[in-house]
Amino acid sequence: MKNPEKGMTLIVKTITRLTVGLILLYGIYIVLHGHISPGGGFAGGVIIALSFIHLMLAFGKEVALKKLSQAQASILESLGAIMFLSIALLGFLGGYFFFNFFLHKGSPFALFSAGIIPLCNIAISLKVGAGLFAIFTVLVLFTPLEINRFNKDNGNNSNK
Repeated sequence: MKNPEKGMTLIVKTITRLTVGLILLYGIYIVLHGHISPGGGFAGGVIIALSFIHLMLAFGKEVALKKLSQAQASILESLGAIMFLSIALLGFLGGYFFFNFFLHKGSPFALFSAGIIPLCNIAISLKVGAGLFAIFTVLVLFTPLEINRFNKDNGNNSNK
């Protein structure tokens, strides 16, 4: 994060250093408390992805890809999908219906009071957060200069 030529101005980089951890922590909070308050896996996953996108916008793609590479994002996205499907199928193993596997039922409005819903929120946040970051990374990696270079290398001279 020390390269002064990459990314945005010093003010933006300083504010990013101060806020990116708080944004990530808030996203995790939204995921873990999604069954108690508004939020959940989708909203928390978007906020978590935005913390990495914020890092990429401020410092450049190299710094953000050191924190979370595109391969790691793809693995996390797949892990979220597998985790969600596994949780959904646990009901069948217990002799119940699809998505009908309950851990213990805690006291209302407590953090561990919703059975499998927090686990589903974690799985959804992995899928959404990693997927959104991977989509943004692909959009950033293919700049117009790189697209023109790709077209020239493949013999396509049209600049449409």
